[in-house]
Amino acid sequence: MQIIEIKDVVRKELPIYYRRLYSGIVVLELINKLIEIPLEFQIELKPTGQLEINLNLLETVDYPLIPLHKQLKGFIGDMDSSGKLPN
Repeated sequence: MQIIEIKDVVRKELPIYYRRLYSGIVVLELINKLIEIPLEFQIELKPTGQLEINLNLLETVDYPLIPLHKQLKGFIGDMDSSGKLPN
């Protein structure tokens, strides 16, 4: 399993400044086949300064969810730190 990209990322407006909510489509390569899955994810800045990323896949995936969530959270964290997410 490899994450290719997260495309069509849109930020949803929230009145809470330390929480950001996004939606998009993740493109995965599973067994030499590309699949697209809609998802929503939230990035929250904790009082300790750490970022917490929560995500919700909007369709079922024929792949174990724990490793998929772990890789997606790392991918989203990298996108956030490099400034690739919309403000």
